[in-house]
Amino acid sequence: MTKRAIISGVASLTMVLLLAGCVSTTTTSNTPKMQSTDDASDFNFQLGTGYYRKGNYKLARDRLERAIEIDPRNADAHSWLAMTFGKLGLQRQAEESFDRAVRLDSKNSDVRNAYAVYLCQQGKYDAAQEQFDKAIRSTENEDPYVMMTNAGVCVAKKPDLALAEEYFRDAIEIRPSYGEALIQLAALKHRTEDNLSARAFLQRYLASNPPSSGVLYLAVQVETQLGDERAATDYMNQLLRDFPASAEARLMLQQGS
Repeated sequence: MTKRAIISGVASLTMVLLLAGCVSTTTTSNTPKMQSTDDASDFNFQLGTGYYRKGNYKLARDRLERAIEIDPRNADAHSWLAMTFGKLGLQRQAEESFDRAVRLDSKNSDVRNAYAVYLCQQGKYDAAQEQFDKAIRSTENEDPYVMMTNAGVCVAKKPDLALAEEYFRDAIEIRPSYGEALIQLAALKHRTEDNLSARAFLQRYLASNPPSSGVLYLAVQVETQLGDERAATDYMNQLLRDFPASAEARLMLQQGS
């Protein structure tokens, strides 16, 4: 299972950090030859994750449950089934499946990350932080900066902004150009009215990452607060030119009317 960062939204001056998904797995377009129990379980697992991505959660559940029936120790299948239960509104089953997944493969950072994101979405911030920390410390975690950023987004919702900043700074210490951590730091600094620092993190982000509508909107707010009218206008024009149909562009036009 490959990792994906939590994605944040930048859509207002107050800056709401949003949690949206975190994990995925690679599917294959070729039907595998089922030569063993492992092959049969993986075949159903791949189909299940494919259905999940398409939003067909009932079919996803059927295939993932079949994968687990064939191989009850498939931790990834338990984790994806847990996420599927969550989408179906079956919260008790979701937590039970996540519990099984982490018991089966306690070093699997992706499984713990998915569990942590789910717990954070349920408002269980302390339990989520515990799972994030275990994912970060896992000896099998090749990208701890991803989980650090995820943890920061989560604790910011608690809110514990000081701890969130620690997680984000830990992430960029490992990977200085990691865009998600940089933009989260920029948003956090803007939220705490430290706009000089917010500008610095935005500039670092834009030096190695393409801007989104949310990033440009945040940049307008930061430069406005700093009194740099020219920079704010430049960012606003770029937002309106490159993302005319975005929610941020509409908001910007409403504010200007």
